[in-house]
Parts: sequence; C-alpha cells; structure tokens
Amino acid sequence: MMDNILDVRNLIISFRTNNGTVKAVRDISFTMKRGETLAIVGESGSGKSVTARAVMGILAPNAIVEGGEIFYDGRDLLKIPEDEFHKLRGNRISMIFQDPLSSLNPIVRVGKQLTEAMILNGRANQRDAKREYNDKIKYLTIACKEALKLRGRPDADKYVDEKIRVFRKFTSHGSKLERAYNAVHVNVVALKSNIDGVLIDIIHGDPKDIEKKISDIVRNSRKCYHRFLINKEKSELPAVMDDLLAAASAYAKVSGDEKDKNDKKEKVKSLLLRAKEIIEKALDAPKVNFFTMGYYLLDSNNTLDESDGIEALNARMRAYIDMNFMNDFLAMAAEGICNSADASREGKRKSLPILKEGMERFASDSTSPSEYRKLAKQLSQIVSGNIDRLSISKDSLAYTFETSIKAAVEKYLRAKKLSRKRHLSAADRAFLETADLERCRANIVLIVKRIIEAYEAEVATEDKCDYAESAIAMVDHLKLQASKRIYRVTHTMAKARAIELMEEVGISDARKRYRQYPFQFSGGMRQRIVIAIALAANPDIIICDEPTTALDVTIQAQILDLINKLKRERNLTVIFITHDLGVVANMADNIAVMYAGKIVEYGTVYDVFYEPAHPYTWALLSSMPDLDTKDKLEAIPGTPPNMIYPPKGDAFAPRNKYAMQIDFEEEPPMFEISPTHRAATWLLHPDAPKIDPPKAVTDRIARMKKLTGGIGSNE
Repeated sequence: MMDNILDVRNLIISFRTNNGTVKAVRDISFTMKRGETLAIVGESGSGKSVTARAVMGILAPNAIVEGGEIFYDGRDLLKIPEDEFHKLRGNRISMIFQDPLSSLNPIVRVGKQLTEAMILNGRANQRDAKREYNDKIKYLTIACKEALKLRGRPDADKYVDEKIRVFRKFTSHGSKLERAYNAVHVNVVALKSNIDGVLIDIIHGDPKDIEKKISDIVRNSRKCYHRFLINKEKSELPAVMDDLLAAASAYAKVSGDEKDKNDKKEKVKSLLLRAKEIIEKALDAPKVNFFTMGYYLLDSNNTLDESDGIEALNARMRAYIDMNFMNDFLAMAAEGICNSADASREGKRKSLPILKEGMERFASDSTSPSEYRKLAKQLSQIVSGNIDRLSISKDSLAYTFETSIKAAVEKYLRAKKLSRKRHLSAADRAFLETADLERCRANIVLIVKRIIEAYEAEVATEDKCDYAESAIAMVDHLKLQASKRIYRVTHTMAKARAIELMEEVGISDARKRYRQYPFQFSGGMRQRIVIAIALAANPDIIICDEPTTALDVTIQAQILDLINKLKRERNLTVIFITHDLGVVANMADNIAVMYAGKIVEYGTVYDVFYEPAHPYTWALLSSMPDLDTKDKLEAIPGTPPNMIYPPKGDAFAPRNKYAMQIDFEEEPPMFEISPTHRAATWLLHPDAPKIDPPKAVTDRIARMKKLTGGIGSNE
C-alpha cells in the first residue's frame, strides 16, 4: 500500500433527507499510484461526485460516512479533524469544479484569487517542514544511540549527540545563507516579469508611461544582486540598467520626428532584451549547494572561490564535507535506521498473537463496552509502538489505526446502546438506519485483520533493505525539510508565480489579465483560471469533477488537452469524473464504471473500451456517438433506481435486457477477468449462458481497432 498515493477501501456514504436515507456510495474500493489518471464514469446519481467530494473532504452536512477508509500520506482522510484536512485541501489535494464561474469570487480580481492560496499554503508548508525536520532528527538520535550501544560503543550518547549537534548547526547556517539567496532570487524573477510586461507595453504605450515603468525596473534591479546569482562586481547588468534609464528618458522627451522616435524606442527595446538575457542566464545557471556550504564555512580557514564556476565550487565543498563529516554521519545513520527497522519488525512479530486474540474478542458479542474501549486502546498503543518512525514512506494502515479503531468502536457501542432503547430521538433513529450492528462489528474486526495481514506479510518477507541508501535518502529528506522551512512565499513571489501559471494554462497577455475580474473572461478562460488555482500549491492529486460539461465542444477539447499536458509535466495523480465515456478515452489510465453507488466494472482504458464485460458498460458505449456511427444510437431504457430503497440483487437488472433471474435476487460479486480488469455481473459466472456484447458495441470496437491500426494491447 505504501506504493499507492491514494487508497480508497470499502467506502459507504449515505445522505439524510426528508424522504429517507439515500444510499449514495455502496462499498467501493480502488487504489491509485502517482501519475495515474482514474476516470469515474456513470449517469447522474451514480455516486461519482460523492466519491470525489469524500476524497476532498467537502461532503454536505447531511452526509453519513457509514464505513470505509480513504488513505493518503499515512492518514485516513475520513478520520482526521477539519483543521488538519484544511492543510491538505487545495494544497496537496485540489479540485476543478464543473462550473468555473461558481468556483471564482466575482468581485475579486483573478490575480488575488491565485496568490492568496499560495501565500497561505506557503506558511503551512513552513510549519509542517519544521515539525517533520525536528521529529526525524529526534527519532534518528534515539535510534543511533541504541544501535551504537548494542555494538558495544561506550561513548555512544556523546558521539551521536556531537554528530547531530554539528548536523543541526551547519544545516541551520546553510538555511540562513539560502534564505538570503531566495530573497534576491524572488526579486530577480519579479524583475524579469516586469521587463516582459514593458516589452509588451512599449509596442503601443505612451513614452512617458514607459519611462516611469523603466524607472521602477532600474530601482528594483538594485535589490537583485547576490554573489551567487547576479554578481554586481562582475555582471554587465548595472551598466545596462544605467543605459536603459538614459534611453528611456530620451525616448520620453522625443517629439515630432517619427524616425527619431522609432530609433529611440528600438534602443530601449534592445536594452530591455539585453537585461532580460542577462537575468535568464543567471536564473538558468547552476545553483550553489548551501547545504554543503553551511558545513564548509564552519571552518573559518575555508574561503569561497567561485572563479572556476559554481559547479567546481560545489564539488570542492562536497568533497570536504564527505571527508570530514558526512561519510561518518551516514554510517551512523545507517546503523540507526537499520536498528529502527529491526526493532519495528521484531515488535510486529511479537504483537501478532496479541492482535489475533484482540480480533477474536472484538468478534464476540459478549465483550462489554468497557472491554471494547480498553482493548482498542491497548491495540492502538501496540500498533503505534511498532511504527518505524525513520521510514520516510508512511504506512497508512499503522498511522491511521488508532483513529480508525476508536471511531469504529464508538460507532458500534452507540448503535448497540440505542438498539436497546424504546424511545429514540429523530437523530438517533437516523443514526440507527445507517448503523447495522453486525456490519459495525465486522468493520472493527476488518481494521484489526488488515493490520495483522500487513504485519504477517512484512515478517515473512526477507529484509533486503540497503541501509546505506536509506541513510542517504534520510539526509536528502532532512535537507529538503530544512530548505522548505525557510522558504517563505512573498507577495512579489506569488504574483510572479501566478503570472507564470496563467501563461502555463494558456492565458495570453497574462500580466494584463492578472488584474481582471472573472466576468471579463470567457467560459473556457475561466476554467483555465480555475485550473491555475488548483495547480498553485503544486498538489499531488487533482480531482476534475465534470470540468468540461459547461463548455462548448471545441473548448472541451482544449481543456482536456491542457489537463493531459499538465498531468504529464507535473506527474499529477488525476481523478476525472464524467458521464461521458468518450471524454476519457485519450486521457485515462484506468476507468471505474459506477452505477447506483457501486463500481460495476473496473479496468484499463483498453479493458473497458475493447473488452467491456458489464451490460451497463455496453449500454454506455452504445449510447456514445462517434463520427462513423450510421445507426441510431441506443438509449438506455428506464431510469436509475431510487437509492432510498436500493434494489435487491443487481441494481441495473430492471434496465438490463440480458438480466437473468439471479440478477433480481442476489447482488453479483466482482469477478476478476484479468489482473487489471474486473466486473460485477452474473454473466461472468462459469454457469451463466454465453452472451456477446450488442452489435453496436462490437461494431464500435472493430472501428476503433481499425483506426488504431489493429492494435489490441492492454499496455
């Protein structure tokens, strides 16, 4: 599970309404890896958007999460408090909604809507990085001391404390140096952005306005000098800025002679381009390694000499830190990480009998409420104690065990208590409607069973970890956190980044449009703004909830191409919600077909389009138009069921002309067709009659294979 960025397990969600409880999502599960796109397809009311909103943590107030988990980054999103979810929402997990205008504040300029999130998320990232850095240092110190003591080293405490002290000292010094560099780097990026703006304005702008803007550029350029970015003593930029100021003044004073005016304009333009060229070269140059510099400068005898280039300086500093400190530190860290992993594995091995006994006691109806709570607390402490705190990848099951088991136990005990009452309030009655006692107890057992299975798999697996590599990964992780904790997003930085994002999503003349209001943009451009806002915090996951439905066909294609392009460039994980299978054909990796709150078919794009197995998928494909379709499209007969009263058996049976008697009596299990493809239909049962997809579907498959050159591959 550690390889999955998102893991949704047995999710069950209902909604209280005046007419009854609507069963919106009924026990669905799926996993996603980084960089994948999952398309969730189905008619309105199938549970697509509810699933997405559960991941985003924005379910309606009348929603009831009856069961399941949504694991992300070692946390169950269904169990964490709102103040913690607030740090993830829009930062690590973003959403693009169906109607862009309803997603934007109509009386706030789009620039501010872009920068506001960046600044707030930047502060949160600093706090999180500081906490992560301090926690990892603390656990590394403890583990290294224990490891060296086991090896019989008498000065283990003193040795480890000294190494950690030096590490903290030089990373702190390096961070201060990097902070100063970052402050100047922000000014340089802003300067380049301002020069780009003047290069556009000069085409038709008033010469006096151009002179004022250039005067601002020259003044701001004085804050753009740093030894390792633009060296004032060695760079041509100060002279270019002086010439630019003089040229702008001359351009503003010219009158009458058009040729003279054009000549002076070209002079200003050429100097702006030269300044931009110098800045771009500086921004593209290798960056000095402040981490190694922090250690290198601890010795006052060391001097920085970059005369032969930054890369040569970095190499000298790297050789110095490796020889005098880092090789020993990595060896120590490797022992600590190995000791921590061994202790975690041994703890899990010893805990298995206790966990199995606890699972049996949870399964018993005779266990008292106090015993339930006591047992949940005991097992939570055991699981928490077995977590390898030095593992950079968080084990979602272990980190979320305590909150999951506590919530499940409290729900079961409340349901058990209320079931014995004769008089119930409306709220209690609504709760009991969604809290079946047997299912609640089974959920508790399942939580313990999963942790047992994870422990058994780890204990049975031979330890093949390269702890030397793990030590390097740990140092890299600490370097990253040290850098993040001093990286402050300023208004200047946020504006420059916002303009870059607007350009990245295809908005022309971004500097001018930065100050416009949402109503001044077309529908397609508003959706591009929403996409830019979603990307502002560099999220891991983006949820697209019917992002093209409100747009015309040509704009739809542009937005889909844009989402695909951004996914590839940023390695984003994308959940794409749509009712139209045709929309996702060229952008999804996997497709989940939903009907009546359940996933009825799941597979790769090839599986679903070329080898569809569920009659509902056949119906969706039959109703999907294409350029070569000559026959009348087949409409799906009937309407989706009323989910206040979910039908017995297969929910699609009343609309399915291939339905058998068993479809009306018993819900089909999910049959595995291949390792990547499964479907919930009794037609896949070995005893079911052989039924081929309808002609409209087989003809479409033949046309698609012909268009792709006969390629039929699930790769």
